[in-house]
Amino acid sequence: MDVLISKANGILTITFNRPDKKNAITAAMYQTMADALKDAECDAGVRAILFTGKPDIFTAGNDLDDFLQNPPQSTKNPVYQFIQNLSHASKPVVAAVSGPAVGIGTTLLLHCDFVYAADNARFSMPFAKLGLCPEFASSLLLPQIAGYQRAAEKLMLGEAFSAQEACAMGFVNKVLPSAEVLAFAQAQAAKLVALPTSSLRATKRLMKGKQIAAIEAKIEEESKLFSEMLLSKEAKEAFTAFFEKRKPDFTKFK
Repeated sequence: MDVLISKANGILTITFNRPDKKNAITAAMYQTMADALKDAECDAGVRAILFTGKPDIFTAGNDLDDFLQNPPQSTKNPVYQFIQNLSHASKPVVAAVSGPAVGIGTTLLLHCDFVYAADNARFSMPFAKLGLCPEFASSLLLPQIAGYQRAAEKLMLGEAFSAQEACAMGFVNKVLPSAEVLAFAQAQAAKLVALPTSSLRATKRLMKGKQIAAIEAKIEEESKLFSEMLLSKEAKEAFTAFFEKRKPDFTKFK
């Protein structure tokens, strides 16, 4: 299975498990995760949710071959279902990140309540480099968390940055050695399981409640523009260059 779903001791664990493709996410993987999140919302036995990957890779983001064949063009699309279900999760969401977290591998973390990163973690949001725009409300949430200038640097240049910098920016709680990050995140999730569910839900709702409408509006705005930009000459050049393993040339476009 490319995504492992397990429930144990009150924790739903979602594990990226496609190491031969650097855990690149397909439409089928998005659907599996969307369904697991939907199920967790209704399952009283699930009291916390944990995302993780492999020691050397969290996820390389979208599988570009699959993504271009299944672009997110409707609310029924698996990508949109996943985004909606994660952004509306009422239960605490924890992430343990090791290695590269690219594209949605970084933006999904903005919707987690706790993010723990290994010292080998590397984050990047290369949307602009691909002729696209930010997604998953990252153009709203990252400036709020990190400040406008830092967010602009990460979203416009799309360059990778370290776990230590991500922690200083405020969207990573703690940086740990790679061998320790998953166990630490699991222990934090276990602490949440032992607490009153109603209290945690109320606390999360109070912190995020006023943001929900703004996040939904931003996701919709980004999604519409993202879909339009997928058809642009710049995006075509970026994707062609990627598959041809060369540097894209955007100078011919105005």
